[in-house]
Formats: sequence, structure tokens, C-alpha cells
Amino acid sequence: MNFKYDVIVVGAGHAGNEAACAAANLGSNTLLVTMDMNKVGQMSCNPAVGGIAKGQIVREIDALGGQMGIITDRSAIQFRMLNRSKGPAMWSPRSQSDRMQFIQEWIKTLTGTPNLHIWQDTVTGLTIENGQVSGVKTLLGITFRAKCVVLTNGTFLNGLMHIGKTQIAGGRCSEPSSYGIAEQLKEHGFTVERMKTGTPMRIDGRSIDFSKMTEQVGEDDFHKFSFLEDVKRELKQMSCWITYTNEETHEELRKGLPESPLYNGQIQSIGPRYCPSIETKIVTFTDKTAHQLFLEPEGVDSQEYYVNGFSSSLPYQVQIAAIQTVPGLEKAELFRPGYAIEYDFFDPTQLNHTLETKRIKNLFFAGQINGTTGYEEAGGQGLIAGINAHINCHGGTSFVLGRDEAYIGVLIDDLVTKGVDEPYRMFTSRAEYRIILRQDDADMRLTEKAYRLGLATDVRFGLHKTKKEEQNKLIDFLNNYSIKPAQINPFLQSKESSELKHGCKLSDLILRPQFGINELAEAMPALKEKIEQIESRKEEIVESVEVVMKYAGYIEREKMIADKLQRLEHIQLRGKVDYNSIHTISTEARQKLTKIDPETIGQASRIPGISPSDVNILLVLLGR
Repeated sequence: MNFKYDVIVVGAGHAGNEAACAAANLGSNTLLVTMDMNKVGQMSCNPAVGGIAKGQIVREIDALGGQMGIITDRSAIQFRMLNRSKGPAMWSPRSQSDRMQFIQEWIKTLTGTPNLHIWQDTVTGLTIENGQVSGVKTLLGITFRAKCVVLTNGTFLNGLMHIGKTQIAGGRCSEPSSYGIAEQLKEHGFTVERMKTGTPMRIDGRSIDFSKMTEQVGEDDFHKFSFLEDVKRELKQMSCWITYTNEETHEELRKGLPESPLYNGQIQSIGPRYCPSIETKIVTFTDKTAHQLFLEPEGVDSQEYYVNGFSSSLPYQVQIAAIQTVPGLEKAELFRPGYAIEYDFFDPTQLNHTLETKRIKNLFFAGQINGTTGYEEAGGQGLIAGINAHINCHGGTSFVLGRDEAYIGVLIDDLVTKGVDEPYRMFTSRAEYRIILRQDDADMRLTEKAYRLGLATDVRFGLHKTKKEEQNKLIDFLNNYSIKPAQINPFLQSKESSELKHGCKLSDLILRPQFGINELAEAMPALKEKIEQIESRKEEIVESVEVVMKYAGYIEREKMIADKLQRLEHIQLRGKVDYNSIHTISTEARQKLTKIDPETIGQASRIPGISPSDVNILLVLLGR
């Protein structure tokens, strides 16, 4: 048994697994420590991956050589592309997963990764020497040594669950809390705070009357999460179901409010604004007579259903009485009630963009420990932390993604620059460059970076190059093929699009909103033949070319803005200015600049409370 490693990752959730695989695949001798090897990658909340903006993050994880997209596809029981009615910047893939298959796929991946070792135990503290982490101590009394440590403890740090007035110590249902780490880091000057999240009840599918609900089936086209061709959805596909609460439901819930931990003072910490409990919904949205519930199957061989939209910490009797007033759930039998959980997290402004802590060298934080919520946000952070832990061990340039390069870049910059005052969740609205951060071009943005880093394989990079070549061939054809009015006017007339008076290039027609490339190909034999020559990824390539061409003006304008603002990211600031000595900027600005200590002028400009005039003063002081 080895007791010395390059990288130790604590916690085998979505952040920890990505961190461990990234470090190991890059060549670091890596140890993953988990309380339970049978629950790695556990989907603590709903059995789904992706969604608005979150799906883009998963595509980015995959493009960078991470695992979440692969494992999601292999465990998928329903796939949908959300927001199709909107522009492609808003398209977001989402997949239901078989919860147990998701875990099994993670187990196979972790145990099949070279350089990666797993140890089942609980970490109770860190070994810290001369301001630098040097290992971890466990409940079994073992000390493991390492050059870098990545903490991905999720909701386990001093976790406390609430069901009505009942309080149970634990990181999630039937799993113990973790003690010692938060207390130790607090002694080293870290700011430790509390957050709250929750999860709904699980219902026995045999007790559900689906005839009273609306069925939502999945899609079966070429879209998926992973770019790899041999990764496919092979499990039986299942439906989700929609129903609604009503006034009777709300009345039952109101009866239980005096015993609600959220409203009787039992829970003091901050919960997620964008995923509120059902009791919060009826208190906040008093004008709403109904709230949608989304029943999600937990797996092919499971009768368990997750009631999305009914998160609650009310007493179990109240939860049962309320859910049995919902159409289709009148005879609902519960496997377990919903609960809230409070846990410790660390103010993320204590981190650098690499996710290394500012106070202790070679110590990294990733996931809910940073105040985020969601599997996808955790996975993205874990990947970046694992990459940079490896770099710290073996040398090289830190790996950081910009806000114009990835949603992961937006996520991490928001955390370390602005901090959090509630569990952070990614939305497309948080990304100012969302037109160039689409889900369809994650591979184009990031795969080459991952290949240079050593994380993307030769196979992945080869597929990427082939796709890029085929895209360029089709774009060149569309830009250079001339069309005459007589050839195309009957088609244009059928699509209620204005007819041509003069000849034009096919690319000019692609810009029209009434039709797409595939429809045009049916009227243009030469275009149809060109598309049929594409040997693989035909539908994917056609879709991507159409997006690039139809939105070319918007994409170029956004790139110009990003390039202009990028100049501020190259002006180094950290260590060059004593903020407390600058009396020409506001007191708030001095305090926030001192606390966050931004690396660049660009980061300083995004700190809440820092005005454009403050930025100009800093530029003058730097001789700019």
C-alpha cells in the first residue's frame, strides 16, 4: 500500500471524480478518498444531467477530455434538447439517467483509469507545513502524503438534515457527516459559512396513476453529450410525467408551515433562490394556484420516481397529505420523504482562478464546498482543479478558461471575483458571450486546448480535426456555389420567401429564416450531393454550419467585444498596488480590492462595487 501521492482528492462526487480522473489521466499518481466506494458519482438530487446552461457545461467537460458526458450518455434513459424554439445560444441538452447505471459507469471509469487509486475512508483533517498542504489524515488513523490536495466534500462538512423538527447529522440520506476539516481551515483564517439545499420525496411508481398526467417522451436524434463516436445511448428510453399542485395541496402545506424548519427559525442558512422548496413557493408566490411537478424515473429497473418541484423539509405527515391531493398521486406511496440539509462551505473569493486557495499553497476546492449547486457546476470545477493540481505537481502554465472561452470560465470567474450570497447556479444570462459559448461548438472551442494539455486523446483530437475539415468544406461550397433565379424561385415561393431577381451564392439563401440547409438541399441536387459526401457526423456538421452561417454577424460582433475587453485581462494587478493608500477611490472599492486581491485589471472591473472611474485610476497608477 502506497501512502505517498502526487494528488489526493477528497470526496467522490461529481467534482471529485472529474478532478481525480483529470489528474490521473495527465500522469499524476492520484488517490481518491471516499466514504463509500459504492456511491461514487451519487446523484443526490434528481437523476438528470444538463439543462439550461448546465448542458453547455457538460459539453465543455467532454470537449476537455472529462468524463461526465460519456457517463451520462451511457446511463441515459431519456434525452432532450431544451429551448429549441429559441436561438442556438439557448439550446441546452438534458438527459435523464439511470441512477444506479450512472454509478456503475463511474465505478468502471475510476477503477479503469491508470494512475488512479481509491481508498474508502473519511478524511478528518489536513497536514499543513509552512503554509503548504502536505497530505490528509483519516478516521482510520492513516496519514497519506501528497504534493496537492483537492477538497470536494459536497454537503458533508458538518451536514445536518431536517425533516420537520427532526434533525439528523448526515451528508445526505443514510450517510454520515464529515467533521474536522472545516474547523481546521477556520483556524487557518478561512471564512466558513453555512448554506442550505434540499431534495424532494421519492415515490413508488406502482402507486402512481399516470393516466391523469401528461407524458413527456424523449428525443431520438443525433444529439448527445459526448463527442466520441463509440459512446451511445443503449438503455431503454423512458418517459417523464407532468402534473400540477392545486389549492387543496397548498392548503395542506400551509397547515404545516408552523413546523417548517424554514419558517420556525430552525434553519438559518441561505437556500437556493432558483430551486425553492414547495413551502417557499406557496409563501412567495401567493397568487399562483398551481405549480408544475415533473416526475422523473430513477432507472430502468427501479420503481422509484423523483418528484421535481416538490422539494420540502416539512414533517413527513404533511408531505404525504399534500402530495396525495395532486392528480395522479392520490394513492402515492413514499419510499422516503424530502428533507433539507445544511452544510459548511468556504467563501470562494478565497480562491485563485485555478481553484487553488490563496491562504494555503497546493490546496484546491471544487464543487459545493465553493457555494455552488448542481452536478454540472461541480464537475466543471473538479476538472479545472484536477488539471491545475497536476500542473502544480509537475510544472507548467496554470490552466484557466476565460469568460469568452467557456461557461466553466464564467462560473469560476463569478465565484472567485464576486463570491456567493446563495447557492450558485449557472444560467445562460450569466454569460455575456453566450452566442460564442453554444453547446454545439464546445469541441471547437476547447478540444485543441485539451489536446495540447495532454487530456484529450489522439482519437478525440482526430475526430475534432475531421469534423472541422468537413465543416469548412461545406462552408466553402455554400460560399462559392452560384444559383440562378429559375433554379430556386419555385422553392422560395413554396416557403413564402421573396423570389430572386438576380443570381446569388447559396450562402446568401442560408441567411433566410424561412428554411434551413436540409430543406434547401431537397430543392438543390448539387447541395444534396455535397451533404451526402460527408462520411460521418452528417447531421451534426450540417446543423453546426447552419448555425455558424445564419448567426455569423452576431458571432463576429461578440468576438470583437470579447477581444476588446480581453486586453484588460493581460494587465497584471496583483502585488503592484497598495489599495489602502489610494484615497481617490471609494472606501468600498479599497475594501473589496484588498479582500479579493484581483489578478488583473479585468478581474478588478468585474468586482461588484468597483466603478469604471476606479478602474481608470488603477490604470493610471499602473502607467496605462
